[in-house]
Amino acid sequence: MTAPGGSKPNRTAAVVFGSETGNALDYAEEAGRLLERLHFQTVVTSLDALDPLSLARFDFVVAVISTTGQGDLPANARSFWRQLLRKRLPPDYLESINFTSFGLGDSSYPRFNWAARKFHKRLIQLGAHEFLPRGEGDEQHEEGLDATWVPWSAELRRQVLLKYPLGEGLHPIPEDVLLQPKCLLSLASNDTPRGTELVCNGNDAFPIVNGIPIPDGTTLVQPAPLAAILNTSDHNAQHLIVKVKQNRRLTPQGHWQDVRHLELSCPASIKYNPGDVLTIYPQNSLQDVDQIIELMGWDSSADQPVQFESTNKMEEADFYPVPPAPSNKLHSEPLTLRKVLIHYLDMRAIPRRSFFSTIAHFTNDDMHKERLLEFTDPQYIDELYDYTTRPRRSILEVLQEFDSVKIPWQWAANVLPKLRGRQFSIASGGSCKCIAEGQTNFELLAAIVRYKTVLKRLREGVCTRYITGLEPGTTLNVTLQKGGLGVHESEATRPVIMVGPGTGVAPMRSLIWERYHWQQDIVARRQASAEIASGRPNGIGETVLFYGGRNQEADFYYHQEWDFLKEEMPLQVFTAFSRDQPAKVYVQDILKQQSELVYKLLYFQDGIVYVCGASGKMPRAVRAALVEIFVDRGTMDSSAAEDYLQIMEKEGRYKQETW
Repeated sequence: MTAPGGSKPNRTAAVVFGSETGNALDYAEEAGRLLERLHFQTVVTSLDALDPLSLARFDFVVAVISTTGQGDLPANARSFWRQLLRKRLPPDYLESINFTSFGLGDSSYPRFNWAARKFHKRLIQLGAHEFLPRGEGDEQHEEGLDATWVPWSAELRRQVLLKYPLGEGLHPIPEDVLLQPKCLLSLASNDTPRGTELVCNGNDAFPIVNGIPIPDGTTLVQPAPLAAILNTSDHNAQHLIVKVKQNRRLTPQGHWQDVRHLELSCPASIKYNPGDVLTIYPQNSLQDVDQIIELMGWDSSADQPVQFESTNKMEEADFYPVPPAPSNKLHSEPLTLRKVLIHYLDMRAIPRRSFFSTIAHFTNDDMHKERLLEFTDPQYIDELYDYTTRPRRSILEVLQEFDSVKIPWQWAANVLPKLRGRQFSIASGGSCKCIAEGQTNFELLAAIVRYKTVLKRLREGVCTRYITGLEPGTTLNVTLQKGGLGVHESEATRPVIMVGPGTGVAPMRSLIWERYHWQQDIVARRQASAEIASGRPNGIGETVLFYGGRNQEADFYYHQEWDFLKEEMPLQVFTAFSRDQPAKVYVQDILKQQSELVYKLLYFQDGIVYVCGASGKMPRAVRAALVEIFVDRGTMDSSAAEDYLQIMEKEGRYKQETW
């Protein structure tokens, strides 16, 4: 591959992604491996790492895009998207580009897969040629995104071979051939030259080829790997150092769920709005790290200084970035394999098909190898789901079950997925944001993930388990990102209806305190101009919160604040506690009970709706309730009511942020 602007070599492909939480990156990397096996020099990168015209350097492009917020592209694709939206672009701007795309979405959102759809449409408008119809995955499908991805990627392979046939005597690289890793770990010391035999684990060492340990009987091919690992975080995110002020349990000790209120302070003045997101980066437990070190036989290497090393030695390294370094919390001390495992790699993730394909190369047990490869076969997708997703079986548990697998420590970063941060909608707003001059306060509402699966095994979320152990005074590295609610002070005078059951109340609390702050500003300005004396209202729009939980005594978060704020601003709070009476009652039921108020605020006063909380049934039920209210209270039929909701969405008056 030549530098940007030069001629391209034979058989090149780009897999570009827009990823908010890392799902689209996972699928993009899988597509990259598929194309490498068809002998394409392949780059896998975020959209923002490229410009539109650079895509013409490749034979074709595969775009994998998640939808975030109100039908938006993820943060690491927005710069690229803005370039596509320039008004002066001619209709043949991208005519030399062949492409296809796959969208990752959630059908509980009104704008299902909206980002992938509008991206795909815009490329067509600019002259690009679609060589395979767009695919769309749905997280709400009982088999998840794979239900669509698996058949779509099989068709991608078939179409690529048809349109870009292999030369005479050249065949696809079979699955039992191990592709070269995109990055590996190596000893930081220069005393051991590459190519030297190293002991990789407590058992037999694998032979070393160009510094990479290879299992016996495995062929290593090097299909000119141009793919590089990119960090999926938003380049515009603010990296902050915060200190834990408070970590308080809100629910009673005997309650089935542990829900925490966290207060974090930052020694700087930081601006943020309701709906914005704070990401906490967890650590693996020392127990889990010790288990995988012992299981893999990495004891002798665990505490030696190591470094991340790219296998890409191409001249255009600036165009294809090297693997990312671990987060800055590791930079102050020498990096060791143990620290990489604690801070950087996820051993509690649910494994993907590619994980089984890779670790099958690192066992000499024929029965284990056969079973692992079965999980990679598309015809066994149901069996894979039943083995991994349904019981929430982790990578560590898989390795414990297939104990003949011995991954060389150099391969750890290539086999284990990256440990990702957990995003939390900020719960503080208004006066809650500032604790002292030059300092900023962040408050979070976190439900601790702890449950038993169909295997009767206890499951705990990596991040929430980490959160439970955070003591006041602990220093954390976090990132702050804009959320998708798009709240602005210009909306202060408009009425709002908020639906936020459970921890979905966090961004609603932020907005309520923000509106209270806006009201105080409005009152102060009007007092200064003597407008209050003329009898004018205080100017803040009516604020209505619909909150849901199981039990009022245990699950009514922040209820003391609502009692105070109802005396200070036009706030109404309606509740639905599903287990406090024989017949279950949910937020959508209370919405319909208050249909007159809801219809008045939304239809006659152009109010705004915010829906936050768990994705799936709740947002669909809320939307259906609003349709019913418009039909019952107005002169619309159901079709017209649905049309009106779509108008609200286009006007930014119906906003959903669910997870």
